[in-house]
Amino acid sequence: MTQKLKILVVDDDTHIAELITLYLTKEGYETKEVYSGRQAIDIFPAYSPHLVLLDLMLPEIDGYQVCSEIRKMSAVPIIMLTARGETFDKVLGLEMGADDYIVKPFDPKELVARVKAVLRRYESKEPTRQLVIPNLAISQSNRTVTYHGTELELPPKEFELLHFFAAHPNQVFTRDQILDKIWGYEFTGETRTVDVHIKRLREKMTKQDTWSIKTVWGVGYKFEMN
Repeated sequence: MTQKLKILVVDDDTHIAELITLYLTKEGYETKEVYSGRQAIDIFPAYSPHLVLLDLMLPEIDGYQVCSEIRKMSAVPIIMLTARGETFDKVLGLEMGADDYIVKPFDPKELVARVKAVLRRYESKEPTRQLVIPNLAISQSNRTVTYHGTELELPPKEFELLHFFAAHPNQVFTRDQILDKIWGYEFTGETRTVDVHIKRLREKMTKQDTWSIKTVWGVGYKFEMN
């Protein structure tokens, strides 16, 4: 018998949590509901979910901090639920390691579709390929990056972005293409998140190398190798 995928639902609004559980249970998922950030952090290791649905506005500890704490333990997919629609809040959540976000009020069917899409992307990651170029080694097996002999600590999306670029040297990608490849769907009007992630990668890799992430003005970016 196939094991059900487990989803941790974190929302202080019990009605919303129950509605999410209702729809996810119909789709064959196992769920557990918690109603505060502290509960989420405490229960996460033992429950070991395959995905976390995480509200931002939580008592005790907010969703941003919960996301950060989970990322210290696991690369499990996280979808943030938020009543905030501003670009800053979305980008901040993605920077902290979230895989997707959905703004309240939402259609439960859309939420289920997002859950399925994120799980498909997570489960279909290529196994254990290692990329080695001068002064840079990227291992998918243990999700590590070694730069000039020093291991870099990268959030999940920065890791995936760097691996994607290094696996496609000298190819130009638009921001929309990068969003589709790394986040798996199109952010309408939210391409700034690509710029933010690339800026952070550049800040962590400042030495002179024979390769770099280049801006192609008016188009997007490429991983240029000389």
